[in-house]
Amino acid sequence: MKPSKLSILSFSLLIFLSQTIPCLSATERCNPNDKKALLQIKKALNNPYQLASWDPNTDCCDWYVVQCDPNTNRIVQFNLFSANISGQIPAAIAGLPFLETLVFRKLTNLTGQIPIAISKLTNLKLLRLSYTNLSGPIPTFLSQLKNLTFLDLSFNDLTGAIPPSISNLPNLDALHLDRNKLTGSIPDSLGKFTGKVPDLYLSHNQLTGSVPRSLGDLNFTVLDFSRNQLQGDISFLFGTNKTIQILDFSRNMLEFNLTKVEFPASLTSLDLNHNRIMGSLPEGLSQLNLQYLNVSYNRLCGQIPVGGKLQSFDASSYVHNKCLCGAPLQPCN
Repeated sequence: MKPSKLSILSFSLLIFLSQTIPCLSATERCNPNDKKALLQIKKALNNPYQLASWDPNTDCCDWYVVQCDPNTNRIVQFNLFSANISGQIPAAIAGLPFLETLVFRKLTNLTGQIPIAISKLTNLKLLRLSYTNLSGPIPTFLSQLKNLTFLDLSFNDLTGAIPPSISNLPNLDALHLDRNKLTGSIPDSLGKFTGKVPDLYLSHNQLTGSVPRSLGDLNFTVLDFSRNQLQGDISFLFGTNKTIQILDFSRNMLEFNLTKVEFPASLTSLDLNHNRIMGSLPEGLSQLNLQYLNVSYNRLCGQIPVGGKLQSFDASSYVHNKCLCGAPLQPCN
């Protein structure tokens, strides 16, 4: 009996499906453990529309927000920002052990504390949790993330003191703790980084006390400690052998004599406005290639040195001092 055309067609279709279905699963790059963790994260965040592409029947390496390593196919980037997300950072984030970049940013309804699950992500190089409503202390377990090169916890509601252990991060290029509600003094350990010397951003907090002299032992590039309640002397941060480029200590309660301070040639931006700094402006300021200068609202006196960039700044950079004079202010008597 000759086989019918229908049976031949059915047999051909069966052969085709048996060959193509395994191939479809074989081409999926996504690691099943990573996919499982991501779907748990999606559920914990109440299935927001920003994660609509996270369909369990598709390859998670093609999903929005995340990125796979082209060689290992493990999830190495998680970047969620400017989304209508509410709740807390899911503990399931710990199920992505190959993450190198983790970003939760501009999520104003993201609440709770920084979860200990993040301590499991020891491959992290960039951690950015900013512009959220995260609260509580800066956790000490962050110092376990030895591969971090960039740590940004700015624009949150974090409270308490800066943990001294933060200086145990040997590869850090930048530390952003600005725009929080941090209190207490600046830990001495911030002048004892053993690896790289990171740019430090501590502005817009409620930090008190004096700046540790240990910070004078390191060559920082950027120090922004503005809008705190810091007191005392910071002249030890300067010197001709330093590499500081940007220094902002505006709106504190610093009190020291500026007259004999020597500035490094690298300095391009200096903001000391609204303090209690006395003395006169050193002649060395006229030798710098300053792009920004503000020493207003202090107790400075004497003539503004002539030369360099000092006369290119308008009067607002110098006003409300004890008796500063000379261009761009009124002539000296």
